[in-house]
Amino acid sequence: MSAPPAPCGVPTPPPELEVIEYTDPLCPWAWGSEPVFRRLRAALDGRVRWRRVFCILFDEDEDPAPDPAAETAWYARYVEDITAHTRAPRAVALDRVAASSWPASLVAKAAERQGADVAERVLRRLRESVFVLGEPADTFELALASTAGVPGLDPARLSVDAAGAEVLGQVRADHAEARRPVPEVRSVRGGSPHPGAAKETEGGYRYALPTLLVRTPARYRAVPGRRPYGDYVAAIAELAPGLPMAGEPIAPAQALERHRSLTEPERPMLAQGPWPPARAVRVDTGNGPLWLHPEEAAVHPAVRCGTSSTD
Repeated sequence: MSAPPAPCGVPTPPPELEVIEYTDPLCPWAWGSEPVFRRLRAALDGRVRWRRVFCILFDEDEDPAPDPAAETAWYARYVEDITAHTRAPRAVALDRVAASSWPASLVAKAAERQGADVAERVLRRLRESVFVLGEPADTFELALASTAGVPGLDPARLSVDAAGAEVLGQVRADHAEARRPVPEVRSVRGGSPHPGAAKETEGGYRYALPTLLVRTPARYRAVPGRRPYGDYVAAIAELAPGLPMAGEPIAPAQALERHRSLTEPERPMLAQGPWPPARAVRVDTGNGPLWLHPEEAAVHPAVRCGTSSTD
């Protein structure tokens, strides 16, 4: 039975809208898309359901490289090429190619049980493990260690939840969902260096990372690969016309307080005003600085490595 029409002059509320982000904590293209995604999440805060699906970019059934040093050198060049497009930070030196995305994905999924803010900050630390520190969180111990000092986090609960059967089942479900892409993404054209066509696998296809799927109970729109902010806004407006979205970027000090960690490409997307704000801590990387809130800097692994300065 359909709902009765709204009274004349009263706007009809938008249909229930879900945004699904297909991602991996250790994916360089997902890392490079964070400026746009962070802006979009801030604009939609509380207005849609945003769900992450961890797709497992580095799977455990893959054969080990015959020459790990050569593979690491090749992958470091690959990341360098990507960050030349995205302007995202990259590590000065990469220790190795990640052996597995499972540990980081389990920890990121477990963190969701402790609230959205904690989950965001845990996932950010996992991303920074490889793209700032150069040591991917590809073991359970490293993934947990990368979250040290995250505000509001209960580390004991995180460790138990991440090792539990329920979270494992959720990430297995994510793995399977990522390998059932909508037909539209199997062939994608566009001028982007990463248009986002689904990747062929032994059993079929999986979403390219990142991909956003915007959907209502009746319709959906897929926005794959690296896209400008306006493409995501257009997909949302098509499915939920009139959905209110937050406005302009906020003051630099507020942005750093909210996000705790900002890259140079994120600054203009999330902050407006003179930069850096007082007491911001700069961490130099192989491709521009990372800016940390002073409280974040006090517990962040990059600062303990001695690559930071206070502005």
